[in-house]
Amino acid sequence: MRRIHVGNALGAFGLGFTVPYLYVYVAQVRELGAVTAGLVLAVFAVAALVVLPFAGRAIVRRGALPVLLVALVTAALGALSLGLASSAVSVLLAAGVLGAGQAVMQPALATMIVDCSTAGTRSRAFAMQFFLQNLGLGVGGLIGGHLVDATRPGSFTLLFAVEAAMFLLLVGIMATVRMPDAPRIGSGVPRAKGSWKELLGNRAMVQLCVLGFVLFFACYGQFESGLSAYGVEAAGISTSALGTALAANTAMIVVAQFVVLRFVERRRRSRVIAAVGLIWAVAWGVAGYAGLGDGSQAMATAAFISTYALFGLGEAMLSPTVAPLVADLAPAGMAGQYNSAFALVKQLALAVGPAVGGPMGAALHGPYVVTFLLFSLGVTFLAVRLGRQLTPVQNQPSMARSRVVARGAEASEAVSAKV
Repeated sequence: MRRIHVGNALGAFGLGFTVPYLYVYVAQVRELGAVTAGLVLAVFAVAALVVLPFAGRAIVRRGALPVLLVALVTAALGALSLGLASSAVSVLLAAGVLGAGQAVMQPALATMIVDCSTAGTRSRAFAMQFFLQNLGLGVGGLIGGHLVDATRPGSFTLLFAVEAAMFLLLVGIMATVRMPDAPRIGSGVPRAKGSWKELLGNRAMVQLCVLGFVLFFACYGQFESGLSAYGVEAAGISTSALGTALAANTAMIVVAQFVVLRFVERRRRSRVIAAVGLIWAVAWGVAGYAGLGDGSQAMATAAFISTYALFGLGEAMLSPTVAPLVADLAPAGMAGQYNSAFALVKQLALAVGPAVGGPMGAALHGPYVVTFLLFSLGVTFLAVRLGRQLTPVQNQPSMARSRVVARGAEASEAVSAKV
């Protein structure tokens, strides 16, 4: 588990070097224009949507570790090719390779965490993963920002080379991991058949996927598109203040993650997710004040930064809640397919979110805030509804630990009575 967490941090560190600067690199440094830069971002989403349906079956059949190693090598080749590409065709092809590798890494690593944890330790394991991912992205972006120079294309090539090197270093670390035996197809362990039809027959999983789509659509899908456009156009937020808002989001996650974890572990998962919806509704209300209120520019900037911080608080509550719930809903040996299905839903939301939110945030300021405030309240409604489909232990894993302790105490009392 420690090596998996180190791998998560290194992968995020490598991504942090390039993700904030990808648009500038394609549009300005390689002089391929805004249209090509937009297509590159679309190619990442399309590549993920193409490979994820197959990734789940591959993880189930071959195991998460071999699939992860292939994905890492693929991503390293894509990153290096992107750093050397100079034409629109080569840039788009390299982006497709990199996007495919990155997309498969997510469910593979999540499945490895499931295989190396128990129901009692899973929430903390996923919280640690989310914490290290955000820390790695933040540190990587900070260092990359000091290395990059828009007047020197070679500095961008260096960034992509560092990203590729991080992926290859991760290959070396993961190659030393010895995974515990996890049930796979052909292992003889009783399991579900593993078809997509059977997955769709799991009502709790289907409801969780619908909830996940709304979560990612209403929050993550707005960070770099609709919400930033709204801040600039409606609230008059400067680019430096926008960077501060993103930093506040990461800082909130890093600072609050393990404080929040103590609260989350003792609560029902459905109620935690419902609370996140309410927090995000407040965040959208604060965003509305920033862009539509009559306060000063300083107040609008402070409100906008607070919006991102509130989103970060909700994210910190979700990380030890949603991913472990996906694993707990999966039949024996099918965690890889369930993780891939949920990752596919996430990618769909991240593809649709900017397309819908970007134009609204730039031009329809009032309707934009009201729409996504209602989506946040929809998260609360869907979470409460999901809770009715979960078993008590799925909804609150701490109940299982409490029952074990209680039974152990009863057994001790019985032995003492006999003695």
